[in-house]
Amino acid sequence: MSAVAVAGALAAALTREHHDIDAGFEAFLADLEGPGTAPPDTAPLTRAVTALRRHIYLEEAFLFPAMKGAGLFAALLVMHREHGEIWRSMERLVALTEALGDEAGAAERAEVLAECRALLAIVDKHNAKEEPIIYARADADLAGEAAERLAEFMRGGSTPPGWVCRAAGA
Repeated sequence: MSAVAVAGALAAALTREHHDIDAGFEAFLADLEGPGTAPPDTAPLTRAVTALRRHIYLEEAFLFPAMKGAGLFAALLVMHREHGEIWRSMERLVALTEALGDEAGAAERAEVLAECRALLAIVDKHNAKEEPIIYARADADLAGEAAERLAEFMRGGSTPPGWVCRAAGA
Protein backbone atom coordinates (compact mmCIF):
# COMPACT_ATOMS: atom_id res chain seq x y z
CA MET A 1 0.00 0.00 0.00
CA SER A 2 1.44 3.38 -0.95
CA ALA A 3 2.00 6.19 1.52
CA VAL A 4 -0.66 8.22 -0.28
CA ALA A 5 -3.24 5.45 0.09
CA VAL A 6 -2.30 5.04 3.74
CA ALA A 7 -2.51 8.78 4.42
CA GLY A 8 -5.87 9.03 2.66
CA ALA A 9 -7.33 6.49 5.05
CA LEU A 10 -5.91 7.81 8.32
CA ALA A 11 -8.81 9.99 9.45
CA ALA A 12 -11.32 7.22 8.78
CA ALA A 13 -9.23 4.57 10.55
CA LEU A 14 -8.53 6.75 13.59
CA THR A 15 -12.17 7.82 13.84
CA ARG A 16 -13.26 4.18 13.58
CA GLU A 17 -10.99 3.42 16.55
CA HIS A 18 -12.73 6.20 18.50
CA HIS A 19 -16.12 4.60 17.81
CA ASP A 20 -14.89 1.10 18.75
CA ILE A 21 -13.42 2.38 22.02
CA ASP A 22 -16.61 4.28 22.86
CA ALA A 23 -18.67 1.15 22.18
CA GLY A 24 -16.62 -0.81 24.71
CA PHE A 25 -17.13 1.75 27.46
CA GLU A 26 -20.83 2.03 26.57
CA ALA A 27 -21.27 -1.78 26.77
CA PHE A 28 -19.66 -1.78 30.21
CA LEU A 29 -21.87 1.12 31.27
CA ALA A 30 -25.02 -0.62 30.00
CA ASP A 31 -24.18 -3.75 31.97
CA LEU A 32 -23.47 -1.72 35.09
CA GLU A 33 -26.76 0.17 34.71
CA GLY A 34 -28.71 -3.05 34.24
CA PRO A 35 -30.93 -4.64 36.85
CA GLY A 36 -29.48 -6.56 39.72
CA THR A 37 -26.45 -6.21 41.88
CA ALA A 38 -24.14 -8.78 40.34
CA PRO A 39 -20.67 -7.51 39.50
CA PRO A 40 -20.59 -6.10 35.96
CA ASP A 41 -18.96 -7.92 33.07
CA THR A 42 -15.59 -6.21 32.93
CA ALA A 43 -14.50 -7.70 29.59
CA PRO A 44 -15.82 -4.73 27.55
CA LEU A 45 -14.09 -2.33 29.94
CA THR A 46 -10.81 -4.23 29.71
CA ARG A 47 -10.94 -4.20 25.90
CA ALA A 48 -11.86 -0.50 25.80
CA VAL A 49 -9.10 0.50 28.24
CA THR A 50 -6.50 -1.53 26.33
CA ALA A 51 -7.66 -0.02 23.03
CA LEU A 52 -7.73 3.53 24.43
CA ARG A 53 -4.21 3.21 25.87
CA ARG A 54 -3.00 1.90 22.50
CA HIS A 55 -4.81 4.68 20.64
CA ILE A 56 -3.30 7.40 22.82
CA TYR A 57 0.12 5.80 22.39
CA LEU A 58 -0.13 5.73 18.59
CA GLU A 59 -1.12 9.38 18.57
CA GLU A 60 1.62 10.50 20.93
CA ALA A 61 4.36 8.26 19.50
CA PHE A 62 3.56 8.41 15.79
CA LEU A 63 0.89 10.91 14.74
CA PHE A 64 1.57 14.02 16.82
CA PRO A 65 5.37 14.09 16.34
CA ALA A 66 4.90 13.83 12.57
CA MET A 67 2.50 16.79 12.64
CA LYS A 68 4.56 19.20 14.77
CA GLY A 69 5.58 21.28 11.77
CA ALA A 70 2.07 21.50 10.34
CA GLY A 71 1.05 24.67 12.21
CA LEU A 72 -0.75 22.68 14.89
CA PHE A 73 1.45 23.41 17.89
CA ALA A 74 -1.35 24.83 20.09
CA ALA A 75 -3.84 22.15 19.03
CA LEU A 76 -1.32 19.39 19.79
CA LEU A 77 -0.67 20.87 23.25
CA VAL A 78 -4.41 20.73 23.93
CA MET A 79 -4.56 17.12 22.71
CA HIS A 80 -1.69 16.12 25.02
CA ARG A 81 -3.31 17.88 27.99
CA GLU A 82 -6.64 16.18 27.31
CA HIS A 83 -4.92 12.81 26.92
CA GLY A 84 -3.66 13.28 30.47
CA GLU A 85 -7.16 14.05 31.69
CA ILE A 86 -8.54 11.01 29.85
CA TRP A 87 -5.75 8.81 31.21
CA ARG A 88 -6.36 9.84 34.81
CA SER A 89 -10.12 9.29 34.50
CA MET A 90 -9.53 5.91 32.89
CA GLU A 91 -7.19 4.90 35.73
CA ARG A 92 -9.78 5.99 38.32
CA LEU A 93 -12.45 3.96 36.52
CA VAL A 94 -10.26 0.87 36.44
CA ALA A 95 -9.39 1.22 40.15
CA LEU A 96 -13.02 1.75 41.16
CA THR A 97 -14.12 -1.22 39.06
CA GLU A 98 -11.43 -3.47 40.51
CA ALA A 99 -12.61 -2.50 44.01
CA LEU A 100 -16.16 -3.65 43.25
CA GLY A 101 -16.73 -6.97 44.89
CA ASP A 102 -19.57 -9.45 44.92
CA GLU A 103 -21.05 -7.49 47.80
CA ALA A 104 -20.73 -4.04 46.22
CA GLY A 105 -23.46 -1.72 47.32
CA ALA A 106 -25.38 0.92 45.45
CA ALA A 107 -22.92 3.65 46.47
CA GLU A 108 -19.94 1.81 45.01
CA ARG A 109 -21.79 1.02 41.79
CA ALA A 110 -22.93 4.65 41.55
CA GLU A 111 -19.32 5.81 41.88
CA VAL A 112 -18.22 3.53 39.03
CA LEU A 113 -21.19 4.69 36.93
CA ALA A 114 -20.32 8.34 37.55
CA GLU A 115 -16.67 7.85 36.62
CA CYS A 116 -17.56 5.92 33.47
CA ARG A 117 -19.99 8.64 32.41
CA ALA A 118 -17.39 11.31 33.19
CA LEU A 119 -14.78 9.50 31.10
CA LEU A 120 -17.17 9.18 28.17
CA ALA A 121 -17.97 12.90 28.39
CA ILE A 122 -14.28 13.85 28.42
CA VAL A 123 -13.56 11.53 25.49
CA ASP A 124 -16.53 12.88 23.54
CA LYS A 125 -15.36 16.50 23.93
CA HIS A 126 -11.81 15.49 23.03
CA ASN A 127 -12.84 13.56 19.93
CA ALA A 128 -15.06 16.43 18.77
CA LYS A 129 -11.90 18.55 18.50
CA GLU A 130 -9.40 15.91 17.45
CA GLU A 131 -11.31 14.45 14.52
CA PRO A 132 -11.99 17.66 12.54
CA ILE A 133 -8.72 19.41 13.42
CA ILE A 134 -5.96 16.82 13.83
CA TYR A 135 -7.29 13.91 11.80
CA ALA A 136 -8.36 16.09 8.88
CA ARG A 137 -4.85 17.51 8.72
CA ALA A 138 -3.30 14.06 9.07
CA ASP A 139 -4.83 13.08 5.76
CA ALA A 140 -3.32 16.18 4.14
CA ASP A 141 0.01 16.46 5.96
CA LEU A 142 1.18 12.98 6.94
CA ALA A 143 3.06 11.20 4.19
CA GLY A 144 6.03 9.03 3.42
CA GLU A 145 7.80 7.16 6.16
CA ALA A 146 5.75 8.73 8.97
CA ALA A 147 2.49 7.56 7.38
CA GLU A 148 3.90 4.10 6.74
CA ARG A 149 5.12 3.71 10.34
CA LEU A 150 1.74 4.79 11.70
CA ALA A 151 -0.10 2.44 9.33
CA GLU A 152 2.20 -0.43 10.31
CA PHE A 153 1.52 0.19 14.00
CA MET A 154 -2.21 0.39 13.36
CA ARG A 155 -2.09 -3.03 11.69
CA GLY A 156 -0.88 -4.78 14.81
CA GLY A 157 1.22 -2.71 17.17
CA SER A 158 0.66 -2.63 20.89
CA THR A 159 1.37 -0.23 23.70
CA PRO A 160 4.79 -0.87 25.25
CA PRO A 161 4.52 -2.33 28.76
CA GLY A 162 4.42 0.39 31.38
CA TRP A 163 4.00 3.24 28.88
CA VAL A 164 2.02 6.19 30.25
CA CYS A 165 0.91 9.21 28.26
CA ARG A 166 3.00 12.34 28.59
CA ALA A 167 0.45 14.38 30.57
CA ALA A 168 -0.88 11.60 32.82
CA GLY A 169 0.85 13.02 35.86
CA ALA A 170 -0.06 16.64 35.17
